[in-house]
Amino acid sequence: MELLDKTTENGGIRINKYLSQAGVLSRRKADEALMNGEITINGRTAVPGDKVLLNDKICYRGKEVSVSTRKKVILAYNKPLGLVCTSKEADKDSIFRKLDYPEMLYYVGRLDKNSYGLLLLTNDGELANQIQKAHNNHEKEYVVKVNKPITKSFVEGLIKGVPLEERTTKPCKIIRVRTEEGYDRYTFRIIITEGINHQIRRMCEYFDYKVVSLKRIRVMNIKLGNLALGQYRELTEQEEATLRRLTKG
Repeated sequence: MELLDKTTENGGIRINKYLSQAGVLSRRKADEALMNGEITINGRTAVPGDKVLLNDKICYRGKEVSVSTRKKVILAYNKPLGLVCTSKEADKDSIFRKLDYPEMLYYVGRLDKNSYGLLLLTNDGELANQIQKAHNNHEKEYVVKVNKPITKSFVEGLIKGVPLEERTTKPCKIIRVRTEEGYDRYTFRIIITEGINHQIRRMCEYFDYKVVSLKRIRVMNIKLGNLALGQYRELTEQEEATLRRLTKG
């Protein structure tokens, strides 16, 4: 991380990078906030490309932010159904209104309103950016229940890759779920390495399947485990160390 006490030597750091390091916003979200006039530098509305110096006062939506005193936090949260991944405080269904955590956080890889399970939350913008970069091929694992019996051709089609509007999905892994009677006819686990919008639902729809239930159980090395619905926990030191090592390639 670029130290703020050296910014006077190099002319400062860009405002979006500063906000990312402060754990307030990812760089992409910071750029959006800049375009919306939500960020000020010493009382002046900031614009994209502005730089921050050591003694500058930076505010986001009227609240002062600082990179020097902020502890890095990474949470594993079991998101319930019906909640939305949004930072808009006015949205009554926002995960952050229900979470009621004292630090300002943002989510890493959204879960839609009708999905539930593991969601990583952090104030470490640089880490979040690395996790979400598609070319890093970081694994995410889900349990999927569909509306009709699973066929061999359906599984093979998912594994191979599905043509969506944006692009054909990367090959993925499918794991059948076993019960006492054998394989569950409607449920499987899927491991993907990209994050196209509503990807799993759309992959299934391509083969005329409808997703009845979608639960995320793992992001990289972080597992949902037995974390209760609606609850969160901080990562262990070992989990965080491994996560940071994996994001560095």
